Amino acid sequence: MKIAIVFGGSSYEHEISIVSSIAMKEVLKNELVYLFCDQHRDFYEIPQKIIKSKLFSSGEYTKYDKLFIGKNGFFKKSMLGQKAVEFDVVLNLTHGGDGEDGVLASLFEFFNIPFIGPRVEACSVSSHKFLTKGYAKSVNVKTIDYAFYTKGDTIEVPSFPVIIKPVRLGSSIGVSIVKSLEELEYACDVAFEFDDAIIIEPFISGVKEYNLAGTKINGEFVFSMIEEPQKVEFLDFDKKYLDFARTSGAVEALLSSEIQEKIKESFKKLYNTLFEGSLIRCDFFVVDNEVYINEINSIPGSMANYLFDDFNALLNSLANNLPTKKTIVINYEYVNKIHSCKGK
Repeated sequence: MKIAIVFGGSSYEHEISIVSSIAMKEVLKNELVYLFCDQHRDFYEIPQKIIKSKLFSSGEYTKYDKLFIGKNGFFKKSMLGQKAVEFDVVLNLTHGGDGEDGVLASLFEFFNIPFIGPRVEACSVSSHKFLTKGYAKSVNVKTIDYAFYTKGDTIEVPSFPVIIKPVRLGSSIGVSIVKSLEELEYACDVAFEFDDAIIIEPFISGVKEYNLAGTKINGEFVFSMIEEPQKVEFLDFDKKYLDFARTSGAVEALLSSEIQEKIKESFKKLYNTLFEGSLIRCDFFVVDNEVYINEINSIPGSMANYLFDDFNALLNSLANNLPTKKTIVINYEYVNKIHSCKGK
């Protein structure tokens, strides 16, 4: 199976997407086709054998074939007009904007391009932390208390410390821990630099955090190991950036069977049917033996490959079991009836 990795995009996480995509060379045995979307939303085909991060920072990528998207795939100019880029399925590895907010998903769906990744509705829920909270509550998954503010609102914080997050960004971009009123204004200004809305949550020092990735194949859930990420106050951008290049295995968390089951049940409720066709990672908090969702990563760094025993086999199996869109038959029956009644 030939997999086309789509990455880059007009996003604050553009560079992370590059690092994440290059890491796939080490973990996927498939023939890979790299389709880069630059900040101007122009697409280029990058040969796998020469792909490296400096190719993009230097602008050298523009030397390669420029592409355009159309029905059933991507195309480039040729002697005979146009030539299709050959692949079997797209892997959406565009972190942040364009990839996780549904822009590319809508293009793939519109042009009938098979792809691994969240569909438009799933993107809407997972890319917006305020909507994630509401969705989680609706499927009976607990969330940490929060307050939602938009730019220009009067912000009131009754007690500290708190954590402030832009609602539409990942990778800890614009995130701050605020320990006093004196730090509040600056932290809000930082968050609002990246978004026009923020979430403020109580910061729970020493909280246990666990990551679980998974997907659904033939109606059955397939889970990764449950990982407890490194113990720091919180994972900032730099630490997460390095994490996106991970290809080596993780260490499984030591948890009771009860907590493991609670985490998996929460994952199932969140994945539901909404995330079919994608491999996601959910980050959970455990407080007093209760499980709370922190966030849903609909396109996790390096696809969370390091959490699985055989990621290559899993991704290929998922590629062969993607959801299909229902074909809508349009026969103009209604219009024809109107014309018939008018004698036309």
